[in-house]
Amino acid sequence: MSGTPRQPGLLSAWRFTVGMLTVFPVRAEAVDRTVAGRGMALAPFAGMLLGLVAAAVLLVADGLSGSAPLAAALAVGTLAWLTRGLHLDGLADLADGLGSRAPSQRALDIMKQSDIGPFGVVTLIFTLLVQVGSLARIQAAAPPFTGALALVAACAAGRLAVTWACRDGVPPARPDGLGALVAGAVRRRHAIAATAATAGVLALAAFAIRAGAPPVCPFNPDQWAAGLCASAGASASASLALVLALVLAPAAGLGTAVLLRRRAVRRLGGVTGDVLGALVEISATVTLLVWALV
Repeated sequence: MSGTPRQPGLLSAWRFTVGMLTVFPVRAEAVDRTVAGRGMALAPFAGMLLGLVAAAVLLVADGLSGSAPLAAALAVGTLAWLTRGLHLDGLADLADGLGSRAPSQRALDIMKQSDIGPFGVVTLIFTLLVQVGSLARIQAAAPPFTGALALVAACAAGRLAVTWACRDGVPPARPDGLGALVAGAVRRRHAIAATAATAGVLALAAFAIRAGAPPVCPFNPDQWAAGLCASAGASASASLALVLALVLAPAAGLGTAVLLRRRAVRRLGGVTGDVLGALVEISATVTLLVWALV
């Protein structure tokens, strides 16, 4: 008795996402646009996985060295290694292509070249400096584990930018390659669901961090007499800053990625793998920068 072909499940989509966006080994499977679309909808969760590993490096390095800049540099370097440097390479290639001011086809050819031009070099250096500096500022000035949360949020926002860049209606710039496989493959409702789920997970993480903080202003006469209730105002301020950062920083990162994607589509005719990699780095960088400022 013949049956209908089995529809690809979330496991296949997850394997595609992890294999495409990380260095973690997964079993190779045949991929079509359905699997690719579902995989790109799961991209922010792959970002969270990367962020958790890098956050562990950040916390351990900071605890051992007492140097927030060193810990931030090691965490950012870990992310580059865990992604094979492909997103950074895409950022450099897109900078060279857009900076060339050449016609779209020539710009695409420039992006395919293996070398990196001056626009790409300057963009890479600037981006990495902002990432390390912002993360170091957060780690040094914010309450415990806030730097780790900011890093996870930045990684998630970077991959959520890819989810929205692959939604239906976004064209590929080339008829082949990664862009042709994933562009327009994510349904809008799946992108919205991924956004809501990402926000929910990050909100729960923030709540856990604040709930784990030492209690302030307890109703204990001895503690009142010792003046410990004076920390209540600081705790409330820290909680408000955390909420603002958790809302504003990823939103700013995603908004910047939208502007860059629109620029790339107008300039190149669509998205490519390099464009997607650039969106990851830009969204993550702006998220960390705004978080540090907040």
